Amino acid sequence: MMKTNRYKWEVLALLWFAFLLNQADRQIFNVVLPLVRSELSLTDVHVGMIATGFNLVYALLVPVAGYIGDLYSRKWIIVFSLVFWSFSTLLTGFSSGLLSLIIFRSIATGGGEAFFGPANYALLAQYHKSTRALAMAIHQTSYYIGIIISGLIAAYIGERWGWRSAFFVFGGFGIVLGAIMIFRLKDKKEEAAPVVANPKIWTGFRQVFTTPTALILTIAFSGLIFGLTGYLTWMPTYLYENFGMSLTKAGFNSMFYTHCAAFVGVLLSGTLSDKLALKNRRIRIFIQGFGLILAAPFLWLLGHASELPVVLFGLAGFGFGRAFFDANTYTVLYDVIPAQFHAAASGVMIMTGFGVGSLSSLLMGYLKPILGLSFGFSILAGVWAFCGLLLWLAYLFTYKKDYQLARSAEG
Repeated sequence: MMKTNRYKWEVLALLWFAFLLNQADRQIFNVVLPLVRSELSLTDVHVGMIATGFNLVYALLVPVAGYIGDLYSRKWIIVFSLVFWSFSTLLTGFSSGLLSLIIFRSIATGGGEAFFGPANYALLAQYHKSTRALAMAIHQTSYYIGIIISGLIAAYIGERWGWRSAFFVFGGFGIVLGAIMIFRLKDKKEEAAPVVANPKIWTGFRQVFTTPTALILTIAFSGLIFGLTGYLTWMPTYLYENFGMSLTKAGFNSMFYTHCAAFVGVLLSGTLSDKLALKNRRIRIFIQGFGLILAAPFLWLLGHASELPVVLFGLAGFGFGRAFFDANTYTVLYDVIPAQFHAAASGVMIMTGFGVGSLSSLLMGYLKPILGLSFGFSILAGVWAFCGLLLWLAYLFTYKKDYQLARSAEG
């Protein structure tokens, strides 16, 4: 028993590093974007197409990944996904134009990453029962650190050795980590989720879209990704163009303050959520709504402040607020969905989130020469405030009933 308790933290560590590379690889393109755009003569619409294509491919494949994640070895799905997207990241460094970027970046990398999320979160939830919210919060910190690392290291490599080298380095590290996980990561068979007879690929859709709380959470998650995708794609370029920063400084400033604040916020909110949920379990979704509403004014501020210190303050406030959503996302979803459908439901939520969220990069790329990025950031802020209010409605009217139904369905 002691050995099992220790190993669940090793699982968290392995998945933490995999998720770190997942997010770092995803952000590399945004960080070195000015160099890529200049060398390959890309327009703002082309950039939006590449980012949107990535998210659409990801969204289309992730429900398939969720379905497979409830049927087959989650370990091998995770390892295959990690190695595939890392190799695709490496190949992105050989791109010669828009078409090759779409093939290697949008299709291959997006498709490879799609299979990671559902199996990753479901396996982590299997190993962590009483420590689930804390484990999810710690796991989420790798997202922030991964983006900071890519923002700093990828920009540094890009300025000194060219943007292609950044893709080679991060892709190579992912392949090495995949080899390590082959030997160290294990499935948790003795406490696996109950097997469903003749499961169908649309089971996850039915679970999410007929459970009011899960549906509202999915809408809010879509709004979250809509805001994050627009911010992650365009903030480095915004600082580079509007404040005369070098590529390294723009990449660092756009990611460091936001994700350091989010790091603090997610650990605080994860710990707070676990404690408050002992008396009122539905408080988790209230905390998520609070986070989005808190972050919305800071998101608006990013596009309207003319002084750099104010922008950096906005980045920190935005990151701190969104962390209150991040810490509770899968804990809330798994509270209202029976355990045997966790991976499938995760896939559907991720699919919907990235399908909707993918549109923000293209929208902001289209609006940039017409109304400017400031207007785009205002749209993102409004979406977050609206989604925060939806989550509070779920807190008031749907969460308690859906939680009880999920527990009954588990027997």
